[in-house]
Amino acid sequence: MITQLTGKLVEKHPTHLVIDCNGLGYEVHISLHTYGQLPDAEAIKLYTHLQIREDAHTLYGFFTQSERALFRLLIGVSGIGASTARTMLSSMEPQTIQRAIVSEEVKTIQSIKGIGLKTAQRVIIDLQDKVKTLPEMEEIQAIPGNTIKEEALSALEVLGYPRRSSEKVIDNLIQSSTEATVEGLIKAALNKL
Repeated sequence: MITQLTGKLVEKHPTHLVIDCNGLGYEVHISLHTYGQLPDAEAIKLYTHLQIREDAHTLYGFFTQSERALFRLLIGVSGIGASTARTMLSSMEPQTIQRAIVSEEVKTIQSIKGIGLKTAQRVIIDLQDKVKTLPEMEEIQAIPGNTIKEEALSALEVLGYPRRSSEKVIDNLIQSSTEATVEGLIKAALNKL
């Protein structure tokens, strides 16, 4: 398997590029995220994923190993092929996709072209635990919104409200308010439950 390419950038387009490696030109399909990170220098290095099908051998290139790891996780989900995974990485930053998966933000994932409700739910169910093992996830798991949400849900559970219905209300409140506090979320949720 071809896992990385280092060479001279011959052609650069938003969806693909050509890298000359010692006289051999490789066409590599890329996401807009990778396209935006590529330097203007001639010498570049890309981490790659080779997809072999009956009718084609296709190389996908990524500026970072973490983006490639996320791509590989995404194509492992039933209903998501390489082109859909590339579209996802082109539509959003990899960290945004990871946060959405960890935080179970179905609407965020569903907002990507070609992703319906069931596919978005499947992505979250299949990848939630796997995404947490990626190196950048340590900082994503520590974002304040998650702890505020968890504290509010715990308080509502103690008050006797079922977690599932509480979570829906809390998610709606967090999306509609930019600066939510634990106390504010609990009070607003109590009015809606």
